[in-house]
Amino acid sequence: MSPRDLLAFSAGALRGHRLRTGLSLLGVAIGVASVVLLTSLGEGARLYVTGEFASLGTNLVIILPGKTETTGVTPFISGVTHDLTVEDGETILRRVRPVRRVAPLAFGTAPVRFGERSRDVAVIGTTADFLGVRNIRLQSGRYLPVGEAALGQKVCVIGAKVREELFGGRNPLGEAVRLGPERFRVVGVLAPRGVSIGMDLDDMVQVPVTAALRLFNQSSLFRILVEVRSNAEIPPAKAAIEALLRERHGGAEDVTLLTQDSVLATFGRILGLLTAALAGIAAISLTVAGLGIMNVMLVAVSERTREIGLLRALGVTGRQIVAVFLVEAAILSTAGGAAGLAAAFAGAGILRHLFPSFPVQPPAWAVAAAVAVSLVVGLLFGAMPARRAARLDPIQALARR
Repeated sequence: MSPRDLLAFSAGALRGHRLRTGLSLLGVAIGVASVVLLTSLGEGARLYVTGEFASLGTNLVIILPGKTETTGVTPFISGVTHDLTVEDGETILRRVRPVRRVAPLAFGTAPVRFGERSRDVAVIGTTADFLGVRNIRLQSGRYLPVGEAALGQKVCVIGAKVREELFGGRNPLGEAVRLGPERFRVVGVLAPRGVSIGMDLDDMVQVPVTAALRLFNQSSLFRILVEVRSNAEIPPAKAAIEALLRERHGGAEDVTLLTQDSVLATFGRILGLLTAALAGIAAISLTVAGLGIMNVMLVAVSERTREIGLLRALGVTGRQIVAVFLVEAAILSTAGGAAGLAAAFAGAGILRHLFPSFPVQPPAWAVAAAVAVSLVVGLLFGAMPARRAARLDPIQALARR
């Protein structure tokens, strides 16, 4: 029996039992689609987090007040012995050579009012360097003024949503808004940006950092963002910043420095484990599909006993009988895998259409693994029925009804 005859014979046998074949194909397709879709969600989460941190800026060192031993994540409880000040940031910019920009941050919430309209917003106090550090674009006007003397000026830059809610179609530039108990003049409007690292930049007001500290009666900064000239210079810059702040704070190690790489590495490990767990859960569907193929093959052996006996009587060897059933299992697995892939890619496309900001993308390894595992599972679970068929005695098989 030639390979071509073997393939034609197996395909004809599957066509002869369309319902049984269709159900087996469906089982494999569901298993493959589950693996690819679930790993696509895990990969999408990884790409989304990576993209969010990339939007934070490049080559960043983030300085937090308080010292902890935690790496890769933001500490929430710490023992602060010295304030993190605007002067700390200015000294870093002057004395640490690899540093390109420094953006101190003060943070709080306050009601912003214009005329009869008012809404509660997040308020960030920073400097002009924040524009470059966070890759922010302006829609109109200008950003916060440059220079140490401007840090306390009562001017502000508003997000796109704040402009729409407070001013409607009116030009906000030059208008005065009340931010908490104080009045600020609007000098710029940010281009729409959306949520980034949990902060909605469209629903935010940005003011000079000293004005923000005064507004919220704070003495310590929330963060200092330090942009280094190149990725290779981050480790020496980080060491120099730690030494400088230790010197300024009387020898106390009372700040925590994070880098984008460490944060991304931590999230990458977590999301990688999540993706692997999702793939393992979905692989159970493939195992169930393999059991279905085995049951179908066992039923086929029982129903085709006389056919098998006739083939053996005509000189077909036991090895060729095994090959017939294994080819049938391989056809079921391959066709089911192809159908599952088509369904998975269609599902991923629908999710991307419904949630454009979430990059659902099947990883290449998951696609290859799903197809390979479906084929292996089909052959593995088809082997036992094939061997059972090959061991049938030709005379007894022909006599069986």
